[in-house]
Amino acid sequence: MSKRITPFASRYCSTLDRLKEAIRRKRPGLLRRGVVLQHDNVTPHSANLTQQWLQRYGWEILPHPAHSPDLDPLTHLFGPFKRHLGGMAFETEDDLISELRNWFDNLDVDFFRVGVNSLLSRWQKCIDLHGDYVEK
Repeated sequence: MSKRITPFASRYCSTLDRLKEAIRRKRPGLLRRGVVLQHDNVTPHSANLTQQWLQRYGWEILPHPAHSPDLDPLTHLFGPFKRHLGGMAFETEDDLISELRNWFDNLDVDFFRVGVNSLLSRWQKCIDLHGDYVEK
């Protein structure tokens, strides 16, 4: 796996900075106890710059088995977002980003809670199946 610096790694580290600040403000005890983060192995996540950021703050990465879409923490977002976008056309990338932000802003907190909680059962199924594919 190549650990290159990419422009996206810099953007991802900026996102991690904002996440760290939000945790500091809202749940400071989490930073003292340690943060465990799950992300996949795309280049911005595996880049040297990101790895250095994670080491600097002592954040642990929960391993993500290769080719495991069933363990993707964002799985529950794609279907509803795809249905929301159905039939829409965007003239610019900014228009699409604006619609995405608007969609997220209007989601109920329970939507996220259900998605995060489903990770627990999906990880347990993966463990029970010794890493084999997890059917939904």
